[in-house]
Amino acid sequence: MWLPTPRGVPPSQAGGSWFERPYGQVHKKVRRPEGESTSGIHPRWGRLRQSRSTDNLKHLHQLWVTWGLPAMIAGVRGRPVLSVLLPARNAEGSLASSLESIAAQTFPDWECLVVDDRSEDRTGEIARGWIARDRRFRLLGTTGAGGIVEALEAARRAARAAILVRQDADDRSEPERFGRQLRALEADPSLAVLGCRIRAGCGLTDGMRRYLEWVGSCLDPGTCAREIWIESPIVHPTAMMRADPIAAAGGYRALDWPEDYDLWLRLHRAGERIASIPEALYEWNDPPRRLSRTDPRYAAEAFLRCKVHHLRRWIDRVGAGARPIVVWGAGRDGKRFARAWEVENALPGPPAGAIAGFVDIDPRKLGRTRRGHPVRPLAESIARVPGGFYIAAVGVPGARSLIRTSLAAAGLREPDDFVCVQ
Repeated sequence: MWLPTPRGVPPSQAGGSWFERPYGQVHKKVRRPEGESTSGIHPRWGRLRQSRSTDNLKHLHQLWVTWGLPAMIAGVRGRPVLSVLLPARNAEGSLASSLESIAAQTFPDWECLVVDDRSEDRTGEIARGWIARDRRFRLLGTTGAGGIVEALEAARRAARAAILVRQDADDRSEPERFGRQLRALEADPSLAVLGCRIRAGCGLTDGMRRYLEWVGSCLDPGTCAREIWIESPIVHPTAMMRADPIAAAGGYRALDWPEDYDLWLRLHRAGERIASIPEALYEWNDPPRRLSRTDPRYAAEAFLRCKVHHLRRWIDRVGAGARPIVVWGAGRDGKRFARAWEVENALPGPPAGAIAGFVDIDPRKLGRTRRGHPVRPLAESIARVPGGFYIAAVGVPGARSLIRTSLAAAGLREPDDFVCVQ
């Protein structure tokens, strides 16, 4: 029996020529570079060298069959398959529970990088206690000004695995999470990021519950790409990510808007694909101290600034930068978007179309103006603004579906001729 070379990995990069040798010789060809640590290896590997040849083959076969060839490759190399990025600040009340859920994963070949972001409580002490019991946990710290982005980047740079996993210190993962997401990610090499559905924990507001209902519908890559201009199509701490595309996109950035949404939009602009699996494998809590509640970078206006910044560059990349912009929605949401677009358009960057008008179906708004531009019905707008690129910005429940149907009936295609941002 012969072991195949992993898909997309040349033998020269897959741990040497042992892939091309008969199955019965694999254990004789495993070599570890001098000085390389054995931490993070699958627990069975520690026994392989002392066991008989037949036992070695049984263990190798079980590892291969149960978790797939990538898991076995990583074990041979002395590196974990997964690196968990877990920033923590003043998390003494929840960190132990979060780390316990990671230690209980049925997929065992991971390292967890806990980053103590200048905590003033027992966060570091709790992490060190877990490290003493399980060598797969590692403790890092922030050295500069601190903050979520510095903590995430410290963990990302220290990660040894080719696949990154996110988790927050407030939350828990179901025991099957890593294994199920890894199988789905390996089954589709085109995916850069894979999330999962979540189980609502404590403290969720009504608005957050509505978001979770919506994000639960974003599963396949096509839906995620279509919906990404509305909001983040996956919940950040549920993400399992390939390290290479994240690095190519520049990793996490500390800007005046959400670091996760900024990363997803950069990946989308680069043509990377995002999806989720339908299983609810993550318990997401939303305590009052969570950054998404307290930091202005996660306010609605910050999301909008992030959105128009990337939308301008995406429109330019797909060749629509010179087209006039028509905003569907002459109400509050449409006016907010138009104002943000005009501010963005005044900043340095690629050419972007100016707003040429608004569309609405409310008779009370038709014939009036918004920000100096006329409000028209769709048919008149298409006739008056040839080649217009339409941006739907109506937050009323049910409006998005109606707008999509109307634009499609008029011969416009999403995303070539329009996108929805609300």
